[in-house]
Amino acid sequence: MPPDRVTTRDLRRAHRGALLRRLLLGGPVNRVVLGEMTGLSSGTITNVVAELIDEGLVVATGMEQSDGGRPRVQLEINPDFGIVVGVAVGETGIRAERFDLAMNQVGRPVIRTQPLTNDPQARIGEIVEAVSRIRADLGPGQRLLGIGVAVPGQVTQAERGAVVDAPGIGWKSVPFAAPLAAALDAPVFVDNGANTLGQAEMWFGAGRGSRHVVVVLLGTGVGAAIFTDGGLYRGVSSSAGEWGHTCLVPGGRTCRCGARGCLEAYVGTESLLEQWAASDPHVDIPDDHDAEEWIARLVEAASHQASARRILDQTADYLGIAAASLVNLLNPERIIFGGPVGTTVVPSLLPRIRAVIDSQALEHPARDVSVLVGQVSNDAVTLGAGSLVIADLVASGGKPRVLPE
Repeated sequence: MPPDRVTTRDLRRAHRGALLRRLLLGGPVNRVVLGEMTGLSSGTITNVVAELIDEGLVVATGMEQSDGGRPRVQLEINPDFGIVVGVAVGETGIRAERFDLAMNQVGRPVIRTQPLTNDPQARIGEIVEAVSRIRADLGPGQRLLGIGVAVPGQVTQAERGAVVDAPGIGWKSVPFAAPLAAALDAPVFVDNGANTLGQAEMWFGAGRGSRHVVVVLLGTGVGAAIFTDGGLYRGVSSSAGEWGHTCLVPGGRTCRCGARGCLEAYVGTESLLEQWAASDPHVDIPDDHDAEEWIARLVEAASHQASARRILDQTADYLGIAAASLVNLLNPERIIFGGPVGTTVVPSLLPRIRAVIDSQALEHPARDVSVLVGQVSNDAVTLGAGSLVIADLVASGGKPRVLPE
């Protein structure tokens, strides 16, 4: 059989995946609307929906009255089909959360902050501990479909699972998925934190309805998820989107990556706090500080403190200049600022960022782009990590992954 031949099984999987995706992102809807959204025939819709209901992936949620016709059955993803866990590995701690199949957060998150070391094996141990605590709280009959993990680095999908390179914390070619899957006896999916944030915004937030989008993660690190025609652009070695390591100031501040003048060295969380402390002798930031708390203090101080105001004004200029390059290079519909800095700092800076983009970018692509703040909450990276499991389930046509024996 030619390797590129499409089989009946392939078509069935694609049809199931198309319906599951539409129900996940747009439910509840009836069969007629599903047909309009997917282009599938009424017969295919009827047969595939029946399969998905029999398997427990889809449920009927009631009747919708139609104009002059019979009531139509409303369908949606069955949130109780299974549980996914999303884990955000940050440079100052980890956060793990449990979600149902409809990506509703369930129970309390497990949060560990200020790790004593960035040794990768220690961080893997922290993830195993956090996921084990969540797993212990699962009710009778609840099954874990998989674990999605967002990491602060470049992720390469190797034969034995994801490998992580994160120069900011000293990781080089660290096997990550395989040891986690072995320790937890569950499927594990790993991706860069900016990509998982981007997935969350595209599915559930400010990116919905758009095809060409850049979602920016502003935190300790700075990155971007680039979506072209609705798909994530990864590049030849899955390291596309390292926006924070584009040069902003030649010969400028030293970045954690070793280069000088990187964007991250000016607008990353720790950089902003360092600049604030250096500009004002009254600002004393403790070594064991909570970065998000102190960023919120910086924003509050800008209303009455000149040094804080100058730093934020300069941050708006830097972000506007760097975003203008994205506009000229990629011609996106939307640029979305998310992450701890994005959702805290950018709202008050948005008019200035927009003005800088308009002055620096070419007129035509600048006119096409909307500049927004992320709509998903501060756990967006965790939500996006959990969505890695859902995306795999959708791609398989609703067949949960099973670990090899």
